[in-house]
Amino acid sequence: MNNAFKKMSTPYLVWLYILALFPVAIMFILIFMNNEGMSLDEASFTFSNFAALGEPGNIVAFINSFKFAIISTIVIIIIGYFVAYRVFRSKFNNKFFVLTILILPMWSNLLLRIEALGNIMEPNNILVDLLSKINIDLYINIKGTELAIIIGFVFTYLPFMILPIYTALEKIDPSLEEAALDLGIPGIKKFWKVIIPMSYKGIITGSILVFLPILSGFAIPKILGKGNIISLGEVIERSFMNMSYNIGSLFAIIILILILGSIIIINKIDKEGELLL
Repeated sequence: MNNAFKKMSTPYLVWLYILALFPVAIMFILIFMNNEGMSLDEASFTFSNFAALGEPGNIVAFINSFKFAIISTIVIIIIGYFVAYRVFRSKFNNKFFVLTILILPMWSNLLLRIEALGNIMEPNNILVDLLSKINIDLYINIKGTELAIIIGFVFTYLPFMILPIYTALEKIDPSLEEAALDLGIPGIKKFWKVIIPMSYKGIITGSILVFLPILSGFAIPKILGKGNIISLGEVIERSFMNMSYNIGSLFAIIILILILGSIIIINKIDKEGELLL
């Protein structure tokens, strides 16, 4: 049986090595190379590429990305927990259907969703036109600002927070809540003393699933920021577009290290992977 599973996993392992591990190995080598493009004719070993970490523009990109990631994650935790808790406490017979509705936007193309959201953030948009027909004047012009980028991140990654939190809430033993009530703990105190601590795994897992894509994302800041606000993802994109593969690889490896560290954290708090199902 084990031999059969090994044979079945061989195509997957080959695919993983070729399309995942091999490119990562190439990027890691490029970090320490001084060459033009992908040519290795006059390549030499160097540590000079690390100087890019101290460049003012890249420092601003780091600060912006971490700022967007932290603020957006906090907002998503608050909204996501509220939604997950309301679904958890609801009397719907089919809660899975409700969750499906919440994740439906994820089934559409990300760029189309962001472009549509960006249109609503500009002065002349479909929402303004519709409201003007019922004599409601609305003026929106936030595209190209940090607020627009944060709204875009929250809109895009909210489902990644709702699902883990809801899964954690579903695993809470109802008898614990009954015991809290028997001990005279009121509803609000019960929520903070019992519900929140018992669902912290979902919050941590959701936070990691949300924080990292926001930190490394470039499409949302580029579209909703209109090029006015640089992010870490945009630095990586520009580096590869300008054939500065060494610098792009350096920042990409940094993101990869953060991702691997997050996977280790998830494995420690959720060893069976229940919250990601």
